[in-house]
Amino acid sequence: MTATIPALKAAGEIAAWMNALSLDVHRFAADSTALWSDHPHPLSITPGDITRLEALAEAFLGSHDFVVGAGAIFATEAIRSKDGGLEWWIRREHGIEKLEFDLRPGGERFYDYQNMPFFAAANRTGEQTAWGPYVDYLGMDEYILTFSAPIQLEGKFAGVAGCDIRIRTLEAILMPTLRAIPGNAALLNAGGRVVVGNSGAHLVGERVRPPADAGRLIPIAVPHLGFSLLVSD
Repeated sequence: MTATIPALKAAGEIAAWMNALSLDVHRFAADSTALWSDHPHPLSITPGDITRLEALAEAFLGSHDFVVGAGAIFATEAIRSKDGGLEWWIRREHGIEKLEFDLRPGGERFYDYQNMPFFAAANRTGEQTAWGPYVDYLGMDEYILTFSAPIQLEGKFAGVAGCDIRIRTLEAILMPTLRAIPGNAALLNAGGRVVVGNSGAHLVGERVRPPADAGRLIPIAVPHLGFSLLVSD
């Protein structure tokens, strides 16, 4: 098929970009873990701890201009708070802003982050995760993709650190690579949903048909994330 060589090249380029980001997310998680390595457990997160974490998040956002949000999220059993711990910062036009979430079970806008795939999968597997595209909780009303890596304290899962990327930003990054493929091509997540496509044949968020009907799947070589490239002439 005419698209084979360009598609394999594109899959390699996407894998290289994602692996570089994954390495940075793991480093962010390790740096976040180090903030609490000398604290007694379960953790009591102090204002000083939040200030130090904010500095890490701002540094991550500053070095990744394609990232819109970053921070750390803690398992309720790891901290001394029944309301959980979600410390997340977002890039706004006026600068970096801390987001506030309703973490009270039964609250009107309760955000049950522990059951979100980017958190639950990291807890279950102990590995990095990517979840999306999904409509965000950040008030932007647009699709985003969340990358996360686990925080381990005393050998136990304590939460995740990670980042959010707008899908429209990801499109700008990956579209030149995808458009180098003859025919239709789309990046799929582990669940078979379209993340980015090079044409109107595949729309963001749609689930594609089985590969035998829709085209060929080329795995994206990034550990544990399950992305693939769908290609059809």
